[in-house]
Amino acid sequence: MKNYKKPKSFDYNMISIGAGAGGLVTSYIGAAVKAKVALIEKHKMGGDCLNTGCVPSKAILKSAKVAKMIKNASKYGLENHDLNLNFNQVMSRVHKVIKKIEPHDSIERYTNLGVDCITGEAKILSPWEVEVNGKVLTTKNITIATGARPFVPPIPGLNEIPYLISDTLWELKELPKRFLVIGGGPIGLEMAQSFQNLGSEVTIVEMASRIMAKEDEDVAIEVTKHLEKDGIKILTSTKLEKFSKENNQNIAHLADGSKLIFDQVLLAIGRRPNTTGFGLEELGIELNQNGTIKVDKYLRTTKYKNIFACGDVAGPYQLTHMAAHQAWFCAVNGLFGILKKFKIHYHATSWATYTDPEVATVGLNEMSAKEAGIAYDVTKYELDDLDRAIAEDADYGFVKVLTLKGKDKIIGASIVGVQASTMIIEFVTAIKYNIGLNKILGTIHAYPSFGEGNKYAAGEWKRSQIKKWQMDILERFHKWRRS
Repeated sequence: MKNYKKPKSFDYNMISIGAGAGGLVTSYIGAAVKAKVALIEKHKMGGDCLNTGCVPSKAILKSAKVAKMIKNASKYGLENHDLNLNFNQVMSRVHKVIKKIEPHDSIERYTNLGVDCITGEAKILSPWEVEVNGKVLTTKNITIATGARPFVPPIPGLNEIPYLISDTLWELKELPKRFLVIGGGPIGLEMAQSFQNLGSEVTIVEMASRIMAKEDEDVAIEVTKHLEKDGIKILTSTKLEKFSKENNQNIAHLADGSKLIFDQVLLAIGRRPNTTGFGLEELGIELNQNGTIKVDKYLRTTKYKNIFACGDVAGPYQLTHMAAHQAWFCAVNGLFGILKKFKIHYHATSWATYTDPEVATVGLNEMSAKEAGIAYDVTKYELDDLDRAIAEDADYGFVKVLTLKGKDKIIGASIVGVQASTMIIEFVTAIKYNIGLNKILGTIHAYPSFGEGNKYAAGEWKRSQIKKWQMDILERFHKWRRS
């Protein structure tokens, strides 16, 4: 290890590099507790989530859902109306949404909060020195929150055709007639369904045997059914060999010898952490096999205990809300670790895919429970039985809860349904604070609501626990009472 000279005094208590969710929250907390903090961003405040990820994708999802409802107006007793799509206006709305949210993450806001916001490229010179715009700043602690970028694989012929990634998708001016999506994960599926409902002919190519490889098989099957119902063609167990341009047409060549003609292709096959070009190599910061920064349970790098990392660059989850959650630990452990340090736990982590139906998961699913060797029970409640779902013509999907074998302790839940991302919050709270299914069953849920699905799932679990001998005793008791 190089022997860096520690300064006698410091300009800052914390410098955060990267102004996505991780850097924003770390600097926000630091300023809130009156520490002197700086936030360095080389591009746009808000990071990928605001500018090219969560926000624009949810904005276009809304337009696509409205388009689908217009097409299916007769199902709701309304006269059918022709859908006159103006794709430029759809994309204009997406950018208006970004602009409306932008002030939440702006330099002006964070400056007013007490953060020194600096636009420029950071270079970590030592565990206590960061250079930006030719000036060296000293700091007690550093948080690396540089995020990740879309992975562009070395596919032969890729340079011959126009291709999109999540960063460039929002520059589209025309709706592609034939839209090819490579990858069956959350980003690929959300955009595939959006463009299909807006009027594109969408094909998904996925190398794995099914889409949503991180979810349980029954979840993937349910979503596949609805995507195909929307008209999307899904090719699983399919390998893309190369791209080419033939007769002024874009061609995707598949391993089985078939070809797909397309107008635009979206590469949605994962993201890679941003760990190069700002000093980590020179400092010898240790990385994991997947390229993320290796951190301990306090989110400190293994080599320097005053350098922290959070968000996509650290893993293990690429989620905006996880970056914000981790950022709290970076800030508090960095600023107050001399007094008390806090360990991060991931047992109540949730995530969602915003397809129709939505998919939301917290904790363990069946795949991860089996992998961990945990004995569990599964309880499932089908949402086609739920009054609110029936009223909204959304009576599909299910609530699936995993509990420890023979107990009501919740270790995970997966929900497939139109409000899954909202419904899952009850199970996140339950896992976090050790609330079992018995207590959920005894909690009043508003009628009619989708949230009742969680209570009915708890009821299904309760019924499964009742033994025949118990029912026999009850029957004899009531017979005695009648005599």
